[in-house]
Parts: sequence; C-alpha cells; structure tokens
Amino acid sequence: MSGVSGREETGGQEGGRATEGGRALRVVVADDQAAVREGIVMLLGLLPGVEVVGAARDGEEAVALTAELAPDVVLMDLRMPRCDGAEATRRIRERHPGTEVVVLTTYADDDSLFPALRAGARGYLTKDAGGEEIVRALRDVTDGRAGLSPSVQRRLLEQLLGAGPEGTDGPGAPAAQADGLTERETEVLVLVADGLSNQEIAGRLRISTATVKTHINNLFAKTGVRDRAQAVRYAYQHGLVRAPGRSVT
Repeated sequence: MSGVSGREETGGQEGGRATEGGRALRVVVADDQAAVREGIVMLLGLLPGVEVVGAARDGEEAVALTAELAPDVVLMDLRMPRCDGAEATRRIRERHPGTEVVVLTTYADDDSLFPALRAGARGYLTKDAGGEEIVRALRDVTDGRAGLSPSVQRRLLEQLLGAGPEGTDGPGAPAAQADGLTERETEVLVLVADGLSNQEIAGRLRISTATVKTHINNLFAKTGVRDRAQAVRYAYQHGLVRAPGRSVT
C-alpha cells in the first residue's frame, strides 16, 4: 500500500479537533488486522486533540508513512507480517527521531515488551485500553514522558528490580523523606507508582491537577528522574512501595 492509499484508508478521520491552546496530535496507526486497524482509526477520529493522518498494514508501511507524513506518534501493533512492530519501531526512531512510538498490542509478555522498549518505544498499551488511556499515552510521549499502562509498569518493574542496593533481594530500606521529598510529594510519588493519572491523584488527595503537576515537577527535580517510569522505579528502589508478590520481612 502506498503512502497515498495509507491516507485514504483513514476515511477522512480527522475529527481530531485541536485541544484548547494546542494543535491536534498527528497519528499513524499500524495494525495488520483490517477490522482492528479501522476500529482504532474510527475511535481516535472521535476523540479531541487527535488527527489520524495515515494507516499501515505492517511495519514496512508504517516506516514509509512516517517518512512521508512525519506524524507526531505511530500507534504500533507488534506482530505483523514483513516487518514486525519492534523492527519498525527501531527504524522509525533511528531515521525519524521526531516521531514517537506507542505500542498497542494484545501481548504484554516479556518477549514482546522488552524488545519494543529497547527498540525505542516510549509507550506500551494493551488492546483493552480505552480511548482516554490511549490519548493520555499519546500526549505523554510527545511531552517527553513514558506512556505505559499500569499493568505494563508493574511488569517492567518486576523485571528491573531483581536485586536491590548492594546486592540485596528487593528494594532498599524505606525512606519516607528520600532526597528531601516533602510528605505530600512522597504521597504523590507513591500514587504515581500505583499507576494513577494526575486526575486520579488529584481526586484521591483532594487537590487540583495543577497542584499535582507542581508536586510531580518538584519530586522529579529532587530525585533526578526524567519521567513517570523512572519515578516508579525510584519509588520501588527506595522502599516507598513494594513490588507485587514481595513480602515484608
């Protein structure tokens, strides 16, 4: 399929109305199953702030459409013919660093997750994600953050936290005021580690989303982390939360 037909397949789904104060995100959808691909295009076309500019049937077409259309994000399936999603992600990130990749797949096993992240995907969602979660991930990756679903965050952390500091098995000792964090910043960090969005954290703590963002910016600066995924890892390593399945000794 050529780049032109890739645009036609979106069926004019440009319902991505620009959000207040900013333009719509330009997205290419890549999935080898026509019904799934068309469904994703239709869903995104109904959501504010997103414009689907192309649709690809495999990784080769995803790379070609990225070169032609320069989208902000490619929403990438993994298991596709000719060129799978991980390889397509690697090519896109290598040749077009201005385009981010969010994986949208049925699979969250290690053999799917880690190759995609190593290839350069900044987001990873499973196909049970709702429209709001998908848009949030698209926004997160274009803003320089990781767009990982809570379940994927936890799976990633289980693998990353094989050993704690100085070879101990598990996170380090609890540090409620690690790196000078205030009590409120620590509360926010723990909720980030639990996979809550800014809006959900605001509801839980009965504060505004703007205040949540301020706390997150402050804790990022104090801990030296760059995005939510690193913040989650920091929380586990410093004993602020426990990895799933680990018992307290």
